[in-house]
Amino acid sequence: MNVFMFHLMPYAALDMKERDKHPSAWVTLPNKLFDPKIGHELYNRYLDELELADELGFDGVSVNEHHQNAYGLMPSPVVMAASLARRTSNCKIAILGNAFALREHPLTLAEEHAMIDCITGGRLITGFVRGIGAEFYSMAANPTLSHERHMEAHDLIIRAWTEEGPFAFEGKHYHFEYVNMWPRPYQDPHPPIWCPSLGSTETIEWAAHPDRKYVYAQNYSPFTNVCKFLDQYRSTAQDMYGYEASSSQIGWTAPVYVADTDEQAVAEATEHMEALFNKFLYLPFETLFPPGYLTAQSYKRVASHKRGIMGSQTMEALIENGVVIVGSPDTVRKKLIECHEVLGFSTFVALMHFGTLPADKTERSMRLFAEEVLPAIQPLSDREYRGFEPASAAAE
Repeated sequence: MNVFMFHLMPYAALDMKERDKHPSAWVTLPNKLFDPKIGHELYNRYLDELELADELGFDGVSVNEHHQNAYGLMPSPVVMAASLARRTSNCKIAILGNAFALREHPLTLAEEHAMIDCITGGRLITGFVRGIGAEFYSMAANPTLSHERHMEAHDLIIRAWTEEGPFAFEGKHYHFEYVNMWPRPYQDPHPPIWCPSLGSTETIEWAAHPDRKYVYAQNYSPFTNVCKFLDQYRSTAQDMYGYEASSSQIGWTAPVYVADTDEQAVAEATEHMEALFNKFLYLPFETLFPPGYLTAQSYKRVASHKRGIMGSQTMEALIENGVVIVGSPDTVRKKLIECHEVLGFSTFVALMHFGTLPADKTERSMRLFAEEVLPAIQPLSDREYRGFEPASAAAE
């Protein structure tokens, strides 16, 4: 199993009293609440934490894209990946992901990803995401066109990375007379591609297609729902496309906190984990799923699964439902081994900083995880996986 550390880079100094005067920490939260001097400190602290993950033996580090919010201060994950390119030596750098379809000129992102891939000697992983619903408000983009723009942007980027230029690209949304990528990616034919998703049927079918077979990752869901979505990916590969999806195509992301004992871990993490879900992540339903963002079928499925994490969440419920993994090294280790036995994921992405978690607690948790959990889970493979059970795949 490959284990990554994920960072959201939230504005941890957010004034919660001011936050509570607004519907959420997204889109319309006044930017007067952001202090650039504090931002300077946080950005550098967060980069230090990702660099530490490389030193501690994580297989990779992950950054992502969100706009106009206090939840994640990375409107450009490329900037963060570039900062990490020369400050890390061994780990992969996963951009999970860039919303190519939000851009009028997605080739600029393709060029930037190719640059980072060359700088790192092939350590880049590219994530293709549409962006959650809130991004379409922030970027004044039409959510009803998001799927087709996403797919067309993907086709443009893959051709740009793999075909000799110059050539013309004429699509419905993107038109280029000259596609002639300089630089080209270091990896041949291109960086690995992951597809984190809320769980729409269309995205699962797209990612599982034999032409792609992209790593499909789930996050922020009760573990029973994670099982349904990831098993649906395997079922789609089997029933729709006639092949058996390998565990290398399956990923899971979850917030993780480790302390010496279960009681200590819960006590130390509760305030900050609840801040993540109740203050930073929370979105009004119409902002998370604007009209046209999902088909009616996917809306019904995804909405029913995601409602469980929207609103007032307690640490007790988050642990009980398997949304987060919190406890002693022994507890966290056993939990991950048990979850792997059920799902056989070959990629686990641990969100080890969340909400308002202080730097000292973040570092202590990372070190305990690296010393006492990583050595036990990195060797996990399909030998420990119980195997795909089609009946468990999501059907509703």
